[in-house]
Amino acid sequence: MARHTLAPLVLGLCLAASSFAAAAATTDTKINASTLDPARPVDRFIVTYRDGSVERRGGADATRSARAAAARFTMQGARSTLSADWVRKAGTGSDVLRTSRKLGVADATAFMQQLATDPAVAHVEPDAILHAVRDTRAQGVPTDPSYAARQWHYADAPGGVSLPDALDFADGSGVVVAVIDTGITAHPDLDTSLADAGYDFITDALLSGREQNGRVPGGWDPGDWTNEPIYNFACGEDAPSSWHGTHVAGTVAELTDNGVGLAGMAGRSRVLPIRVLGHCGGSTSDIADAVVWASGGHVDGVPDNAHPASVINMSLGGGGVCGPSDVLGAAIADALTRGTTVVVAAGNSGADASKFSPASCPGAIVVGATGITGKRAFYSNYGGTVSMAAPGGGVYVNDDPATDTEASPEGFVWQAINGGTTVPGDAVYGGYAGTSQATPHVAGALALMLSASRQMGRADPAPGTLRSMLLATVKPFPATPDRAVGAGILDAGAAVQAAVIGGVPLRSGGLLAAQDGVSGAGGVYYIDVPANARALTIRTSGGSGEADIAVARSAAPAADGTGSQWRASRAGITDAVVIAAPAAGRYFIRLTSPSAYRGVSVLAAYTGS
Repeated sequence: MARHTLAPLVLGLCLAASSFAAAAATTDTKINASTLDPARPVDRFIVTYRDGSVERRGGADATRSARAAAARFTMQGARSTLSADWVRKAGTGSDVLRTSRKLGVADATAFMQQLATDPAVAHVEPDAILHAVRDTRAQGVPTDPSYAARQWHYADAPGGVSLPDALDFADGSGVVVAVIDTGITAHPDLDTSLADAGYDFITDALLSGREQNGRVPGGWDPGDWTNEPIYNFACGEDAPSSWHGTHVAGTVAELTDNGVGLAGMAGRSRVLPIRVLGHCGGSTSDIADAVVWASGGHVDGVPDNAHPASVINMSLGGGGVCGPSDVLGAAIADALTRGTTVVVAAGNSGADASKFSPASCPGAIVVGATGITGKRAFYSNYGGTVSMAAPGGGVYVNDDPATDTEASPEGFVWQAINGGTTVPGDAVYGGYAGTSQATPHVAGALALMLSASRQMGRADPAPGTLRSMLLATVKPFPATPDRAVGAGILDAGAAVQAAVIGGVPLRSGGLLAAQDGVSGAGGVYYIDVPANARALTIRTSGGSGEADIAVARSAAPAADGTGSQWRASRAGITDAVVIAAPAAGRYFIRLTSPSAYRGVSVLAAYTGS
């Protein structure tokens, strides 16, 4: 078996800080030096200047600030003179700077501290390199086009996602899913009609493999091999091309019921491939710009996206914490405000996902990996940051590394891939295992949910609602995982059914936490009440803002609460509706608000039956 394990690199985060005269401890709160990697010196930094500052304009103004910081750094006793230049404006409004030479951890930290002493600076981070999150590639290439023989991960089994139940309702038609990865290759089992409409966001010539720096149109994957001296030296790796983006795209949308090869989750959705990972990986600032662009935002120097994505898949990552002030965290927040749901891989280091990015970015759906038995895959990151799990492949028999026996095909996720060693070759099929493979199962399920909702004539559910639907419909783990990997395993059939019904399902007595909404876009929930139930109580609590309860039987109340049969509208969050003798049937609950609410918990419970 060939193993292609890419060591994750770091991604930066910092919080806004205070004044020019602040002490070093205060400037440190503006930066994140802990994301630097001793093995990877850096020469690019991302700086967020405060709104209203001259430097916020970028260009020459940002260059003056950067060069002043470089001069102060040099005066501190640096071994050689350092200079810095402005590179470009990022899609989030931050600025990318480049130093005249690469800096190790100590020097990079000292330079960022000098940048942070400028009162115009709110945030500084290294423009770190991230990698595809993949663990293991199976040996051999299957030639049989058998869904049943290879694609255990779609079945209604402990580790499967019950895809056939979802396909009874939807196929992904009309939904665009952006796969931000290595790009895509031509394959007879993939719809690559949006490949030319995609974009290659890699700015650095070494990473892109082009002769010059700069971005180019098209989301095609020319290969990301590192088994040549120039890349082997620069990257510290020696591997053939991964065709990672092609494999991920296959899980999302490999053509289905076409008599060819294998199947995808949402075979009639369309993948918008965006290349951000090349030789050695991809830079944080390029990835953040790709997120902004994929979701319909504007990025300087790139034509606006004619096919904004409803879902973004990022099976990539590296070490470091991501918060709202971080450039990637800000990009994800921007995407969410445009109605785009963002799904990311938890990572393959067998560690706490809160220490990895974008797995720790607020608002993203973070996916851990399970195997065919439903156990946590041995490599999957874990912890409170992980939202849910999906099949990634357990590699070994019974998902147990102690057996030291690889299980094929059931140890891997099989999809379309390319057979080339460096540049694209024959279109083939291959197996990978990793959280990279788990993540597109969720992205594909989201495409099915959106397709189903549109077929019902509804507006697209908000990203927060889609997230709640997914988490409320997961399959329970067959046994408690050794480490927490979210609420449960993706159940595509149940999630699509919730989208068809048009609400988040509630279980009697189960508390659904962390619900957000705004005026005219409050959450919709439902609970099925059996015959002989004696009382139905619906409560809201916790959080902040203003949320009222509107309840109706058989159909959801309107966004303003009209059409409800029961209501509760006390000031604040805490409210309750009690129906003393509910008739059997489905009860819809809508939260309404004159403004907004955040972090609210919703509970519905009946007695008797």
